[in-house]
Amino acid sequence: MKQYRDHYFKKAKKDNYPARSVYKLQELDKRFKILAKGQNVMDLGAAPGSWTLFAAKKVGDEGRVLGVDIQSTDTEFPPNATFLQADVFVDSPELLAAMDMQLPYDLIISDMAPKTSGVKFADQVNSLELCERARDILPSRLKKGGNFVVKIFEGPDVRGYTDSLRKMFSKVKNFKPKSSRQESKEIFIVGLGFLGIVE
Repeated sequence: MKQYRDHYFKKAKKDNYPARSVYKLQELDKRFKILAKGQNVMDLGAAPGSWTLFAAKKVGDEGRVLGVDIQSTDTEFPPNATFLQADVFVDSPELLAAMDMQLPYDLIISDMAPKTSGVKFADQVNSLELCERARDILPSRLKKGGNFVVKIFEGPDVRGYTDSLRKMFSKVKNFKPKSSRQESKEIFIVGLGFLGIVE
């Protein structure tokens, strides 16, 4: 198990990413083709910045990536990526200004997780709440036809959450990357083809 973790940890250091989570996004992109040149991408809960860096590389100079997190990071980002320390669910003047030139987004990605307590049920509930809040901002931020990726902790509420996304997207898929730790309860839900504002 330790060797398994070390492989991705060491690979991230070698590839100049601040965290091993970059390989989860890499696998998601390989499977679902969610990243493309020229896209505008929003990364929710972006610190320390691995997903923002990878997305910036994929969208190229014509694309733009905005990473937002309540935590700070000292990661250096390329010119086509911006990191903002803010609450992504609060439309502060700083967040609105940062989003202004990019709205609506082609892709919104979220690797957010609650601070885990070790109490399985509580962690699942808190994860679901973050996912629900991420879903609820989609109508104002995601373009019609756009895509959404969100991390959730496995539990009894995942099916209901997935069903709520089925009303908003053409396709909804669940995915567990190989680079997720085997003991991890995380899965990723991918919404493809946003249908627009749903009443």
